[in-house]
Amino acid sequence: MDDYRRGDCSGFEEKAMRRLALIAITLPRLGIRNVARVALYKLCLKLGWRPRPLRAGYPGGGVFGTPRAKSKNNEQRPTTLYLFGWHPVNFIEPPDWHADPLGEKPRLNPNQDWAKALEALGNDDVKRYWELSRFYWLPQFALAARDGDHEAGERMEIWLQDWIERNPPFSGINWACGQEAAIRLMNLALSALILESWREPSEAMKWLIETHARRIRPTLSYALGQDNNHGTAEASALFIAGMWGQEWSMLGAEQIAMIGKKWVNDRALRVIQSDGSPCQYSTTYHRANLETLCLVALWCNQTGKECLVSDAAARVAMGARWLYETADSTSYDVPNLGANDGSHLFNVTESNYRDFRPTIALASALFDDSRPWAEYTDARLAALKISPGKEIWSPATSRHCGVGGFHILRSGRALAFMHYARFSFRPGHADALHVDLWHKGINLLRDAGTFSYNAAEAEWFSGTSAHNTVEFDGRDQMPKIGRFLFGAWLKSNDVSSVQEYSDSLTAGAGYLDANGAEHHRAIKLSKEGLICTDSVSGTFNKACLRWRLAPGDWQLHDAVLSSEHCTISIEIDGMLIPPTLNTTEESRYYLHKTAIPVASVVIERATTVITKVMF
Repeated sequence: MDDYRRGDCSGFEEKAMRRLALIAITLPRLGIRNVARVALYKLCLKLGWRPRPLRAGYPGGGVFGTPRAKSKNNEQRPTTLYLFGWHPVNFIEPPDWHADPLGEKPRLNPNQDWAKALEALGNDDVKRYWELSRFYWLPQFALAARDGDHEAGERMEIWLQDWIERNPPFSGINWACGQEAAIRLMNLALSALILESWREPSEAMKWLIETHARRIRPTLSYALGQDNNHGTAEASALFIAGMWGQEWSMLGAEQIAMIGKKWVNDRALRVIQSDGSPCQYSTTYHRANLETLCLVALWCNQTGKECLVSDAAARVAMGARWLYETADSTSYDVPNLGANDGSHLFNVTESNYRDFRPTIALASALFDDSRPWAEYTDARLAALKISPGKEIWSPATSRHCGVGGFHILRSGRALAFMHYARFSFRPGHADALHVDLWHKGINLLRDAGTFSYNAAEAEWFSGTSAHNTVEFDGRDQMPKIGRFLFGAWLKSNDVSSVQEYSDSLTAGAGYLDANGAEHHRAIKLSKEGLICTDSVSGTFNKACLRWRLAPGDWQLHDAVLSSEHCTISIEIDGMLIPPTLNTTEESRYYLHKTAIPVASVVIERATTVITKVMF
């Protein structure tokens, strides 16, 4: 744009032409049908189309039974909720559903058209407004109420009544996304299962379910066009709404259930690839998809309905195995791979956001009739009185996932994880050849995360410099052509599967980018440490190798970095090179970032760099 302002139109036009060429190349990779779905949706919105709410208004009464009044006890216990898995907020009165619960952004107009409300946000992150309206708190209240906590029961109904009153269909930001409506609907369904009230839902519950189904169904095509968790959530919610609605002759319930069932099975086979790895190249989104499909199975288990066919059910079990093999065996955390929006669906009891055992245990019980750990049971199984399987999974092992582009290496208490470019779906981060390293529960070499999808300082997190890989000439491995879209998707070459030897494991892969720069990485893991060999060549002026480190007291002595956890040395052409030690940022939770150390070396010619991390 600077070229244009100076009057140098040729430079501006050349950049515009390059961008158009990238878009033309990239759009077919997204799928013509998907692109058409999204384009049609956006056109309809511009023409003024909106889903139609029910003619009948809210019938009143309690959602889960008799409407409750506020407790006369003046010393009510505050409710503490952890937003995005990390930010504690205390409530006695219902939240302000249109305010930023983190207290940083202005309150939104609840009466504004939902599409215009999204436009009005501009560069502000809408997810901060949606978090409380996902009803994550509802299953927790329901379980407490079922177990005799009368205050929890009162609060559950008061909050629901307040939400309904302050969020008329379909006005305001909380109706702006079909997936948000789907998550609310599924939390209502899970709570009804916990309270065993699904067989005789109240008139208020019927109205809520039908209203949410009416919001989700017309935009399902757009969700499917995203080719990600949106389609999974919305199809699952429609299946539940349709099957449930048949209990009270909800208008169109049978067709809604059929549509939902069709696309639930389609999405299970789509978002989980044939080797169990995630189509979104993200560990937390993989968890979100597994959780959604688990809720469908929970609903079927409790109601006697059927949804997932054998192939789809087997694929979910494979997805759970992939997450199990990716998780560190001490902390049960996983590499902070790819996009991370803070989703932690269907919490029955508040659990650590970075603990992936609940999802793995739930999926293994529902789809494999087994359990990953002998002494661990997911709280949702206990809440719904479902017995976990008796067969215990064998310990996680090393494997190569050639469909998704992942190497998983395990040796003793060490785990090395490498992501290489095998993009059948839209990549969310420019993180090819990123390596995560774990030892004794410590994430020694780590990913930056996401922080936010729409904040001024957030775009850096998805770029190459935020990952443990080589950055050429200060640019991303793939050019950005949209907020959520990279162009010129990389293709891997020289992929070496995981090979096991008596005392070590090896794997590798490489790529040649659109600018002619080439990077090949080989890793070797043993009980003593990790050796990473990076070969860089091709067209570039300067490259930077970065290693993002675990927090700690890192010291540089005789060109070797050391901390209480390990030592790190870097060699170029056999010569020990002292790395530069700086501070950078990471985000392990959405909208939360902390400072961590980063070691880097600059490379100015084709060469081989060997990094040794010794425990």
